[in-house]
Amino acid sequence: MDDLEVVARINELTEEEHLLQQAHVGEPLTGEELGRLRSVEVALDQCWDLLRQRRARRNAGADPDDATVRSEDTVEHYRQ
Repeated sequence: MDDLEVVARINELTEEEHLLQQAHVGEPLTGEELGRLRSVEVALDQCWDLLRQRRARRNAGADPDDATVRSEDTVEHYRQ
């Protein structure tokens, strides 16, 4: 997946996230919708992480295609 594909996926996921949130203004999401929202949020974090990895590798003179999607646990907790 190249940078443009990652950015396109980020845009798709962001749109889905907004649709889920806006569809229920003032009402709670169902359990299924909450689960989907959580999945979308994790996928967004993974995409942003992948894009940052690709850019960092490119800036360091390495091959950006060697960047890999990191696990949910990694992208959700790497700041701690």
